[in-house]
Amino acid sequence: MTNEAENQLTEKDVGGVGGGGGGGEKVVLKRKITLINGITIIVGTIIGSGIFVSPAGVFLYTKSVGSSLVIWCLSGILSTLGALCYAELGTCITRSGGDYAYLLVAFGPLVGFLRLWMALLIIRPTTQAIVALTFAQYAVKPFFPECDAPDNSVRLLAAVCLCFLTAINCISTKWAMKIQNVFTMAKLTALVSIIVAGVWYMATEKSDNFENAWEGDYALSSLAYASYSGLFAFGGWNYLNFVTEELENPYKNLPRAIWIAMPLVTGIYVLVNLAYFAVVPRHDMLASIAVAVNFGNRVFGPLAWLIPVFVAMSCFGGVNGILFTSARLFSTGAQEGHLPAWFSLVHVNRQTPIPALIFTCVTSILMLMTPNVVALINYFSQILWLSVAACIAGLLWLRVTKPNMPRPIRVNLALPIIFLTCCLVLVLLPSFTEPMNLIIGMAITLSGVPVYYVCVVWNKNKNRSRNVIMLWIERGCQILFNAAFVDCHHDRKNDREMSDMQTSIVDERNVSE
Repeated sequence: MTNEAENQLTEKDVGGVGGGGGGGEKVVLKRKITLINGITIIVGTIIGSGIFVSPAGVFLYTKSVGSSLVIWCLSGILSTLGALCYAELGTCITRSGGDYAYLLVAFGPLVGFLRLWMALLIIRPTTQAIVALTFAQYAVKPFFPECDAPDNSVRLLAAVCLCFLTAINCISTKWAMKIQNVFTMAKLTALVSIIVAGVWYMATEKSDNFENAWEGDYALSSLAYASYSGLFAFGGWNYLNFVTEELENPYKNLPRAIWIAMPLVTGIYVLVNLAYFAVVPRHDMLASIAVAVNFGNRVFGPLAWLIPVFVAMSCFGGVNGILFTSARLFSTGAQEGHLPAWFSLVHVNRQTPIPALIFTCVTSILMLMTPNVVALINYFSQILWLSVAACIAGLLWLRVTKPNMPRPIRVNLALPIIFLTCCLVLVLLPSFTEPMNLIIGMAITLSGVPVYYVCVVWNKNKNRSRNVIMLWIERGCQILFNAAFVDCHHDRKNDREMSDMQTSIVDERNVSE
């Protein structure tokens, strides 16, 4: 990408007086996210609460130390394959929005809307609420060493966490990235400490866990559910694709970030689980999901209180990463007309999607009032992987229908086929024993179909002047937040120019050869 083309992405295009999403002042998102920021987004979002609670879930279903470690390795490899496939999607479809943008291009607006519907309704708010609650539970743990903290205190602290990080993301993208960088380093420090302590323990003490390490439960449904727990800890491997419009030189930095971050996380996870098994007895692994706390109590003695503090810091960074990408997803949906236009408003100078961030914060806080959000997430585990499978199917479909589409990154055809097969196996295997999870998830997904035709298709055919409420909300957000609409058409023009430039370079190479 030339300097001229990249500079064009940072220009501000000011029109007439603001209003209505069709005209007015417009800004273009600047590419502020560096390679290091990209790596910390992936690492910081993946390493959240999962590595501190999922080991118990994996071992619960396998009952085997050896197969648990194998599942952690395979989960990392599968996530890396998915990330590489998404690298091709993210560089040939350079819009922010991740899964939503890819399904929109590959299969049309209805399929894209259904993915956005799921994210808006349940997936993003509940995920943020769960990680925020985990942060709050561990943050207050040192103050309640002998008992559980009061529920209201935990929920209030989780709400404060969401509001504080929303304010930071509204004020500055750079500040949000600094928080991501700092807390990513903090969580890596915590995990490295666990690994070092585990190695020291293995060298000085004897562990019974490694005797008969391969005895366990090898039923296919058990292995599938164990994989869900492992893959949950790797959740976030595709989050950098949600902000490709703000990533510097995405054609180079997106795959580089993946190649650096994914092996790093996989290695850390396997070594951390090895340390857990070396220290924590099997019955303690099955008795409590707070494996890291049990580990700290056995190894660190009077400094064991540091473990819940580090876990809290890890979750804090995880909430920041999810919040950052969620707002960009909803903003992209608004640019396509699938959400109200005010979702795509960004601050004129700071270029942060303030209305989308505030909406994400409010819905997440509402989820804190729901007593069993974890059960809701369980219903959507299979649907989440089904949507990922749909994106990979979209990649294959675009290879057939648009073979000449510029692909700066083109993975070997075997990778998406293998990954798609694994996704379908993960979705279908648990359905043989518990089909209701998939049925309920599909029912809630399909409930978005009438919403799409009533609120999107029918609304587009209405006279714009009738949407008085939406116009007032848009104008109010513009005035209150000093916001303007993102000039996505300008960015698409630059994307087409860069794609044409890359195509001509490929043609020149072919001619010279």
